[in-house]
Amino acid sequence: MKWENIDSQVCSVARALSIVGERWTLLIIRDAFKGTRRFDEFYRNLGVTRHRLSERLAGLVEAGVMTRVPYCDRPVRYEYRLTRMGLGLYPVLMTLGHWGDAWLDKGQGPPTQYWHAGCGNLAKPVLSCSECGDSLRPEEVSARPGPIMQTFIESLLEVGATVPPEAALPAAAAEFSALQDNYKSE
Repeated sequence: MKWENIDSQVCSVARALSIVGERWTLLIIRDAFKGTRRFDEFYRNLGVTRHRLSERLAGLVEAGVMTRVPYCDRPVRYEYRLTRMGLGLYPVLMTLGHWGDAWLDKGQGPPTQYWHAGCGNLAKPVLSCSECGDSLRPEEVSARPGPIMQTFIESLLEVGATVPPEAALPAAAAEFSALQDNYKSE
């Protein structure tokens, strides 16, 4: 599967990466969380080319992660602000940063620390179960097919086809969905 078709996989991670998976994109979002709003500020802070920055900002606006808000009439100039969808990426950035602190700090400690206004203490992101509150550890969590994937698996079993291994399911389901779409359009 080609990168430009990654969003067709029946996988939430692949779909999310189709929007935020390019290296400059998450840095733009990081800076937006730090208060950067204007094109020239992003350009100055990141050192990305103007063309690339323009592409990435347009893609984030098109995807609904950011919105353009005019701040000047003559000439018309825009600020880029995170939408609710964009704000939903906050835990992703916090967790990614925490991973970088744990594995890539070269013994120098984290470059940024986060203070929780609610309790006034230094805070680290913790992934926890929505039902019991316990920390989620990889050895205690397993993935199971959701409704759309379960439908795909059942359709394979109905016709006697082999169900692909779990890691191959998202791409196989995308191919199956594309075949169904082609069949319906004929």
